[in-house]
Order: sequence, then structure tokens, then C-alpha cells
Amino acid sequence: MRKLDETDIAILACIFKDPCITNKAIASHVDLAPSSCLERIKRLQNEGIILGARSQFNYTLLGGHIQAMVAVRLASHNRDTVAQFQQQLVGQKEVLSVFHMGGENDFLLHVCVPDALHLRDFIFNQVTGRDEVVHVETTLIYDHVTSNSLPYFE
Repeated sequence: MRKLDETDIAILACIFKDPCITNKAIASHVDLAPSSCLERIKRLQNEGIILGARSQFNYTLLGGHIQAMVAVRLASHNRDTVAQFQQQLVGQKEVLSVFHMGGENDFLLHVCVPDALHLRDFIFNQVTGRDEVVHVETTLIYDHVTSNSLPYFE
């Protein structure tokens, strides 16, 4: 990977802070012509540094009144079991994120559901009902904030 310069980092920081920002606004912020800025953005995409852009949503206003983190431990750790578990869970409408981790637990699921009964049914039907699952621990999320500052490591 090539070393990113200050302008590349500034472009990435703009996009990280606001995925909906226009190319013209980024160009103005980093003091480039819009055509040069767009060229750099396309290069960052082609190099796999920019993978896409996401918006943030207020899940409560969409009916998701409960968010939780669900720690899951599997009985088997072979590649097929891990990959299958991950792919099947990430496809569930309740699941916002799936983290495959090292340590005591194998997975951490970030889920959002309308109510406690839905959470219970999701855990029973989609998680504990699976043969490969040997331990589940659910923790409610009271609040969640996300940084809008780009982490960068030289």
C-alpha cells in the first residue's frame, strides 16, 4: 500500500465525518479542484481504502426500542462452522453487526429489536437453538455514541 499524504487523510476525514458530503465540499475543505479531489477519491476507492459509505439512523424512531450486545461461544471453531454462523446471523433483520473475536467469546452480535419479547424470541430461535452454540450472554445497551473522527495510524 502506498503511503497516504495529508490531502488523502483530509479527504478520508471529511467522508468519515459525513458520508453524504459532496465532492465539491470536500474539494473546498482540502483546497483542491473538484476534478482533482474526485480523482483522489476514486483512487482511494480503487485501492480498497474507501469501501463504501454508511448513514446513521435513529433506530428508536424506526421501532427498534431495544439494542443489545449478545456474546456467543461456539462448541466448534473450524472455519466452516465459524463462517456459516457469521453469514447466517448477519442476514437476520435484528442484527446490526457481527464481530468475530478472540478471547472467551467467539462472537459479539449488536442487535436491535422492538421489545423484550422480540429479543427473547430472537435469542431462543436464532442463537441458543443452534447446535454449535454452547453459551450466550445478552447485555442491554442504554446508549451508543460513535466517534466521527477518523482513526489514522502512520
